[in-house]
Amino acid sequence: MQAILALEDGRIFRGTSFGAGVECSGEVVFNTSLTGYQEIFTDPSYAGQIVVLTNPHIGNYGTTPHDAEASRPYIEGLVTREFSAISSNWRSTEVADEYLERNGVPVISGIDTRAVVRHLRANGVMRGVIASGENLDVDALVAKARSIPKMDGTDLASGVSTKKIYEWSSTEPKNQTDDKLLTQAIDGSGEQMHVVAYDFGIKENILRMLTRENCRVTVVPAKTSAEDVLAMSPDGVFFSNGPGDPEPLDYAVETVQKLQGKAPIFGICLGHQIFGLALGGKTYKLKFGHHGGNHPILNHQTGKVEITAQNHNYNVDPASLPDDVEQTHTNLNDQTLAGLKHKTDPMFSVQYHPEASPGPHDSHYLFKDFRKMMEDWKK
Repeated sequence: MQAILALEDGRIFRGTSFGAGVECSGEVVFNTSLTGYQEIFTDPSYAGQIVVLTNPHIGNYGTTPHDAEASRPYIEGLVTREFSAISSNWRSTEVADEYLERNGVPVISGIDTRAVVRHLRANGVMRGVIASGENLDVDALVAKARSIPKMDGTDLASGVSTKKIYEWSSTEPKNQTDDKLLTQAIDGSGEQMHVVAYDFGIKENILRMLTRENCRVTVVPAKTSAEDVLAMSPDGVFFSNGPGDPEPLDYAVETVQKLQGKAPIFGICLGHQIFGLALGGKTYKLKFGHHGGNHPILNHQTGKVEITAQNHNYNVDPASLPDDVEQTHTNLNDQTLAGLKHKTDPMFSVQYHPEASPGPHDSHYLFKDFRKMMEDWKK
């Protein structure tokens, strides 16, 4: 069946329909990762977005529950150059086409994804619609794309957050076939730390990484009050990744302000943006965002360059931050702020994904830094 990707500026791309044969709409972004498509499908930070994958061949190794970052896909739709309806990998339990169809996610394939990416890079992220069928009304699809509410000013995080408090108990490696992870023991040195993790769209590998640092993790909904968290007597508090604009999340900003100086806190991506706002800074929307597994980050404290996984559309303006905040990391692609820490209070954050799922493992050390911060705080 034929399919169309219609963008709000009137640009049309024609291809073939896979996955769920339903219409979808959202903000169209591109991801440059070479592998890990299932982790991308299931990242809650993609809520409200149609994802264009620049790697040309998608679906070739199928899907497996071990590679999921959440219980279901969160992308609104998928755009690919080639999409495989079969799988040749022994780990696969379901082909990608059936997996996305079962979860109601439409796919358009046979697209010149390089042309789509160049268009978005030149003109910025824009809203779009994927539709399939015969005799599609192109003008109506473009009009529909223009009518989609913009992501700016919308709280998407509370919609993907857990609705109840729960204890994370899994200590299994994400990839059961990775010998390195299978032999990696949980750090048993020192006492177990209790971490309360705010879920704004948290990825499961973040929880695994915290567990590997000998942490007991309690996950709480996005709007849980600081008072309720402090009543749990945590050794540290974590603020997760998540979708959308950080500015509408007044409740989260207030929570950080109330927790600051009362417990060690660590933030990733949306959590980083919330930290920036709580410390008096401002955020802004990037032209086409940072999405991929190959972004170079300079660590100012070590002088080393980390290759990182990223997925965000908003950023903290470093010029808006007060003097008691230190810039710790910089994105070398565009010189944007990629990490900060408070000079006196135990809090730090990064604008990328150190849990790296998918992606390189250069930044795993940040979870160890968080544990050390908690240990020092207890002393």
